Amino acid sequence: MLFVYVPFALFILYAFNSLAQRFCEKSELSSEKSSKVYRTINVSMLILLISSYYEVNFLY
Repeated sequence: MLFVYVPFALFILYAFNSLAQRFCEKSELSSEKSSKVYRTINVSMLILLISSYYEVNFLY
């Protein structure tokens, strides 16, 4: 399961970071605010990915 989940997680993180980059460019955010946006999105996505991995492997 880990061999399938890691590439999936990397793809999800890449997709959301590219969407965040487009959002920051379109909104013309400063570099300070855009780094906060990236950090918030990455931390949120890591929490969701870790919790879904835990749920799939240990609760079912």
